Amino acid sequence: MDETGKRAYRRPVAQALLRYLFASLSIAGVVLVLLAFPSRLNLTTVALALVLAVMLVAMTWGSGAALWGAILAMLLFNFFFIPPIHTFAISGAENWVALVTFVITALVVGQLSSRARRRAQQAEEQKIEIEKLYRELERTYREANEAELLRRSEKLKTALLDAVTHDLRTPLTSIKASATTLLGELSPSGSSSGLAREAQQELLEVIDEEADRLNRFVEEMMELAQIEAGRLSLHPRPASAHDIVEAALDRAAGILKRHRVEVTIEDQIPALQVDAASISEVVFSLLDNAAKFSPANTLIHLSARKESASRVGFTVEDEGPGIPPDLRERIFEKFFREHPIKSQRPGFGMGLAIAKGIVEAHGGRIWVESSRNGHGSCFAFLLPTDEATQI
Repeated sequence: MDETGKRAYRRPVAQALLRYLFASLSIAGVVLVLLAFPSRLNLTTVALALVLAVMLVAMTWGSGAALWGAILAMLLFNFFFIPPIHTFAISGAENWVALVTFVITALVVGQLSSRARRRAQQAEEQKIEIEKLYRELERTYREANEAELLRRSEKLKTALLDAVTHDLRTPLTSIKASATTLLGELSPSGSSSGLAREAQQELLEVIDEEADRLNRFVEEMMELAQIEAGRLSLHPRPASAHDIVEAALDRAAGILKRHRVEVTIEDQIPALQVDAASISEVVFSLLDNAAKFSPANTLIHLSARKESASRVGFTVEDEGPGIPPDLRERIFEKFFREHPIKSQRPGFGMGLAIAKGIVEAHGGRIWVESSRNGHGSCFAFLLPTDEATQI
């Protein structure tokens, strides 16, 4: 083995020895503290304190150090606290039970804590990898040719799909549980629990809603992939702002039931030169976002007006907590879901990114600002009119 190989071999050995040393010092320190108060302690208190020390060793220095810490704690527990004191002999069945229980508990807690630490490290590594892929994709857009862009885009989408796997598990779990329960009612084995018709109806509604959620997730992923690849299929034609708003409101009727909705559309708005279905989807996404992040029974105001001879503006205002200025650009990023309040209907973090892609593909602009009523958010976007294309 050459000198470089020896140094590479010594480094992990030294790190491992250091972890075991810290584990030993931690356990010994706890024992010294316990020995300072002998009259106030019993075996249960001592055992719990040492188990806690083993758990902290596991979370800080890993499973190997935790195993060594558990063995050392067992020896010190026996020597200093289990009668007869200051020997490794054990008298009495209750003392044997106490020692065996402590050993098993310390080992299990140590391994579980170490496993949790490893999973946290893996999650952090995955986050770092995804951030690297994002930066890589941004560089590709500026520097690489189309073939290289598509290759790296596919790599990014794969990583992002892995990152949002948990978004698929929740609806699938709900669907599976509901379907299994209903199938049990139809089982000929006679093990039916006799669910009431209302309960069966609720389970069917869960299946229907979660299936819709999965379908929406797939559709949004496909649309986002098309936007990323510059392949969004648009068919601009003259379209009425009234028709676009009505289509969005019809689609959003269910999610707006818990809010008051006010619609203002100016008269004599010129026709828009847009893909009406796509722009209706943008309006729906903004309504869905407003309903999701504002309290029940608050007002959502949707408006459309002529901004100039060549531009028509749409706004959706809510009475929610608003969006801090430092997040107003990031709110349109893919998979960004930070928000001042928790939503009862968590989304996938793609709606606003898709809306931005659609608006910009039409030559428009979308942004968010403070609502004019002093609180809440106002999402606004501008689109070209049919008159603008004729100039």
